[in-house]
Amino acid sequence: MDDASQSAVTDNSHSIGEAAREQLKAFVARIERLEEDKKQVMDDTKEVYAEAKSMGYDTKILRRVVALRKIDRNERQETEALLELYLGAVEG
Repeated sequence: MDDASQSAVTDNSHSIGEAAREQLKAFVARIERLEEDKKQVMDDTKEVYAEAKSMGYDTKILRRVVALRKIDRNERQETEALLELYLGAVEG
């Protein structure tokens, strides 16, 4: 950061009240912790998929199963019916 930018940051930080500055720091710290937690969860998930793969499971299908389970059962059935209809029209 050049001297002018540093000076602007310093000047602006004084225009924010102490309470707002502390609140902003707290938000940043919380976001950073959540980002770390998210990375840990992603790493753990990757390990579970690797374990499933080592036991012979198809991780592409496993990911699809997990994604489908997130969708409401009725919505999923409606989507599958439309998919069958469209495939039948294109392939038939």
